Amino acid sequence: MTKATLQAEHNASVAKLCIALELGGTRWKLVASSGGTKITETSVPAGDIEGLEQKIRAARARHGLPSEALVVSCYEAGRDGFWVHRELERCGVQNVVVDSSSIEVNRRARRAKTDRLDGRKLLTMLWRYEVGERTVWRVVRVPTPGEEDARRLHRELDRLIKERTAHVNRIRALLVLHGLGHSIGRRTVTARTALAHIATCTLRDGQPLPPQLRAEIEREGQRWELVDAQIRTLEAERQHRLQTTETAPARQVQQLTRLQAIGEPSAWLLVQEIFAWRQLRNRREAGALVGLTPTPYASDSSQREQGISKAGNRHVRRVLIQLAWGWLRYQPQSALSQWFQARFGHGQGRMRRVGIVALARRLFIALWRFVAFGVVPDGARLRAA
Repeated sequence: MTKATLQAEHNASVAKLCIALELGGTRWKLVASSGGTKITETSVPAGDIEGLEQKIRAARARHGLPSEALVVSCYEAGRDGFWVHRELERCGVQNVVVDSSSIEVNRRARRAKTDRLDGRKLLTMLWRYEVGERTVWRVVRVPTPGEEDARRLHRELDRLIKERTAHVNRIRALLVLHGLGHSIGRRTVTARTALAHIATCTLRDGQPLPPQLRAEIEREGQRWELVDAQIRTLEAERQHRLQTTETAPARQVQQLTRLQAIGEPSAWLLVQEIFAWRQLRNRREAGALVGLTPTPYASDSSQREQGISKAGNRHVRRVLIQLAWGWLRYQPQSALSQWFQARFGHGQGRMRRVGIVALARRLFIALWRFVAFGVVPDGARLRAA
């Protein structure tokens, strides 16, 4: 076998087609290259996986690659989620989902932005990633369908609680227009008792509420009552899962709730969002995962702190701030609480808010160590078994 033949076979064995996908609402744009100067562009209707496979085969042929040539692709994480990634993997394509906020952009005040330019930029970065520049962007960890579905319950519950608050605030706002904003409380009252009380309310001059106002409040109260029922259903389902399943996530929730100041809703969220499917290696990864890492700005003599990155999981970050305040109240003798009091206890306003974020980061690292290795946070009290 000649040297030229051997070289041709080697090139065929390492031949690779890189494809960047720009996923739009109506069409998906594909930008492909095999490593040379030739770049091909095409598009398919959004969601057309069969058409996407045909375009990939056509791109192989246009770039002179054999049918068994490796295909790697990428797209930005967004509205389409991970189903596209799973379909590409099923088709034999090695795909990566990229955190869109990690993609470098031109810093000019005015820059051109089109799907074509975005696709070519993604393609360039994909090639850099493939040749070993792993820090060119951040690759999103893709959950399994089961792991993704497990997060639905607490996320829906969170949205319903916000919706219930909106209904309560709307009713209160309508009553404030007539000096009756004090008629219902914010937390202790239910939709049924609130509507029953409002039905007996009168204006300051003794006249009944205007008919259109009463009708609007009744409709708002009906939606409030419906949301309340759905919240109770989801809470009962969560309780049922914890009591009847012996899965690893359920055991992790039970382990977390052994700590005073950690309740089932918070423990459930932390486990389903992080601990059940993410493998953390050190405290730096833990802090970065929830966006509780500092972002300094230091250039020559100009140095300032820009606050936390907020680049991580916002659901976990929100509940960690709430848990940090609760930790100070229910675990005052712990090392974390004493650290906070020594560092920020005498501060006011903004200083305590800065301190609570720092405490939330330390608390998350302590909870990770507790779940992963069974290390109880220093000085923390456990509930009686």
